[in-house]
Amino acid sequence: MGIFDILAILLVLAAVLGWLNHRYVGFPMTVGLMAMGLGLSLILVLISPYYPGLEQDAARLLASIDFDQALLHGVLGFLLFAGALHIDLSDLREHGLVITVLATIATLLSTCIVGGLIWLVLGTLGWSLPLLTCLLFGALISPTDPIAVLGILKSLGAPQQLSAQIAGESLFNDGVGVVIFLALLEFGSAGAGTDIPAGEIAALFAREAIGGIVFGLVAGLIAFWMLKQVDNYQVELLISLGLVTGGYALADRWHLSAPLAAVVAGLLIGNHGRAFAMSARTREHLDTFWELVDEILNALLFVLLGLEVLVLPLGAGEIVAGLLAIPIVLIARFFATGVPIRLIGRLAQFAPHSVKLLTWGGLRGGISVALALSLRGHLPAEQADVLLVMTYVVVVFSILVQGLTIKPLLRRYLSAASSS
Repeated sequence: MGIFDILAILLVLAAVLGWLNHRYVGFPMTVGLMAMGLGLSLILVLISPYYPGLEQDAARLLASIDFDQALLHGVLGFLLFAGALHIDLSDLREHGLVITVLATIATLLSTCIVGGLIWLVLGTLGWSLPLLTCLLFGALISPTDPIAVLGILKSLGAPQQLSAQIAGESLFNDGVGVVIFLALLEFGSAGAGTDIPAGEIAALFAREAIGGIVFGLVAGLIAFWMLKQVDNYQVELLISLGLVTGGYALADRWHLSAPLAAVVAGLLIGNHGRAFAMSARTREHLDTFWELVDEILNALLFVLLGLEVLVLPLGAGEIVAGLLAIPIVLIARFFATGVPIRLIGRLAQFAPHSVKLLTWGGLRGGISVALALSLRGHLPAEQADVLLVMTYVVVVFSILVQGLTIKPLLRRYLSAASSS
């Protein structure tokens, strides 16, 4: 099956889901596409025993896709750049300490807590997964997606500092989580096993992270200079596309953190580029274009995840592992955000019930799905299958339960805070 055929199938599915959501469901566009993509995948899983040809078609489609190249070395750049474009840099500076601590320490803590608990729990269930594999799951499930929660926060008039902290933490923990994931994957492919040299991982993390940030800043400045020289939104959109694709590919080739480079470049273009290098018409077209790119890619990722789960050997053990992963991920999120907030509580301001809101509002989205799908080819099939099923179950719970109950929870805490 050719690349055009694959894109045609996925885009038609995304278009139909978007139409159904807008016409009958009425969820926010991003949440609706994610929820309906997951709903479609659940339907496919349920009806697959009655239509054997469905699994064969899904298997042929998935066999045509190189997930490692398509996701880790492509889609991630677009998702991260699109998210960074809409983050206010002044908010990041004001809450820089909180965002830095949550995006780094909290992500590392969450990775370790989730990985350790999954390793212990699956061991009791008879799944003898290496600790490194469990840590990979911790790294891919720790990044959060702020889009749905931010829309609800704005509609409820939530405190600006809470919105800024959630948005900034989620944006940068995407980049940090991907760096941790890739570092663990590199050591795993090198045969490090469970004997992980902490010093080497720290050095690799620092080199990739700092190098990626510097590279993203330089690439963003070059694009900023080019944007200032023209006033044509078609050309300027092409410059932004070239920045994402070329910058991500070059950073990847130089073994720098391409995800962090995409985040930094997106922040620069979304703030200084928007203010000093674009007309109002260009800003409108840029926002519309990248919002659409983000929504389409998220929809395609969830359709792909549903198709992938359709061809997995879903047994009782895998399903139980996925269900047990839900409380583990929530507990890890609670402690991973609560501990840093308690440590820096005297140095920064937090909205009431911040830890609870950060925990329940920490939805998992396209980044986790992309990383999980990329595991095929890096891990033995049995290990990759278990991690894919766990990711699927956690993301389903995150979108359909947390995503649809966060609004009343936010309203309750915000009303309690205003009355006190």
